[in-house]
Amino acid sequence: MTDPVHPPHGFSPRIDALAQRLRPVFARIADGAIDREENRILAHDAVRWLLDAGFGALRVPVRYGGSGASLPEAFALLAELAEADSNLPQIFRAHFAFVEGRLHEGDSPRAAYWLEQVAKGALFGAAMAELTDSTGTTTTLAPDPRGQWLLEGTKYYSTGTLYASWIVAIATDGTDRIQLVVPADAPGVTRIDDWDGFGQRLTGSGTTHFRNVAVPDENIINRTPLSEFPTNEYFTTYYQLFHLATLAGIGRAIVRDAVAFVRPRTRTFGVPGQVAQRHDPLVQGVVGRLSALSFSADTLVEKVAWTLDAAFPQWAAGHESGPAFDTAQLCAYQAQQVVAGQVLDAATLLFEVGGASATSTSRRLDRHWRNARTLASHNPLVQRQRELGDLVLNGTAFGSRWRDRAGATSPVSTGARQEHAA
Repeated sequence: MTDPVHPPHGFSPRIDALAQRLRPVFARIADGAIDREENRILAHDAVRWLLDAGFGALRVPVRYGGSGASLPEAFALLAELAEADSNLPQIFRAHFAFVEGRLHEGDSPRAAYWLEQVAKGALFGAAMAELTDSTGTTTTLAPDPRGQWLLEGTKYYSTGTLYASWIVAIATDGTDRIQLVVPADAPGVTRIDDWDGFGQRLTGSGTTHFRNVAVPDENIINRTPLSEFPTNEYFTTYYQLFHLATLAGIGRAIVRDAVAFVRPRTRTFGVPGQVAQRHDPLVQGVVGRLSALSFSADTLVEKVAWTLDAAFPQWAAGHESGPAFDTAQLCAYQAQQVVAGQVLDAATLLFEVGGASATSTSRRLDRHWRNARTLASHNPLVQRQRELGDLVLNGTAFGSRWRDRAGATSPVSTGARQEHAA
């Protein structure tokens, strides 16, 4: 999935060997992308191919059966996967975040157990957000007279759950926010394929119902006060970087599809007879611009990945705050402002390489804009732009408005924070 415009990254020998095994899988996924999009075929086969190839255990340490990839290596491969089909990285987003959460716990027996499950092929989906009229969680976790807990509620934007073997959910118990995991096929769990977004249509981001689902103590991952900010700088950066890497992959796919469209064409608007479109200076200019936009997105994603990697040793040691985390979050927010706009521009500019034939539904070139627009709508750009401006002008920390409002209604506590998607 590489070309002269996107040279391969310098992987370690172990990850380079894994990449050589994964790239034929990526190519196979790319071959079926238009058919899946056209006929709304859920990507169950593609997910299974990736799991069988060890993709889900990319960040799991070697001692637990994984590949032990660094953050820059992992995100470089995620961008390659996004070039094949941008739905797939988002399907795995909560899964990879769950792994990062376990890496934060060090060598604890609980972390070892879950990381070994991932190495064996387990896949984790997310059920955190809800369709309510205010920010918060109505899903509850209540004591079960039999000594366990009972999970009750409904989630939406349940990305990846249709494909998952485990679901990471958020619930409340009194004044506490609970993060927990339940088997995707547990009694009382219902997953519905009702995601109706115009992009990223195969991510399984629909509804999940929990009706008196039994949860044992060992499946409760975190318990924190509702008054606390629901995530931390590491996860905010990590989740945003996932979207940025996926957008970069879309940028690569745009270049790939532009080249595939132009090279065989022998008609150019306004020129009589046959002429190789690939030699048209105007078309060359458009494709050159597309390649530059893709390069910019790749470069910014790599920069964010390295800044987060600089914070990872502290994260693995159990820390959650400090200058390295602040730098990584700032870098991700700034890159978001640029990458999203550039890839969206590229997805529109793509159609300048050909006339009406470029709009053929058989090509589905429109999917790149729809997918990029859907991804860019997560963590709205205007909100992040305002926060950046407030930081630069006034030194106001990210998340201050949330903390101020939450602090006005309840006391602020300390403790481990959740792996909330952002």
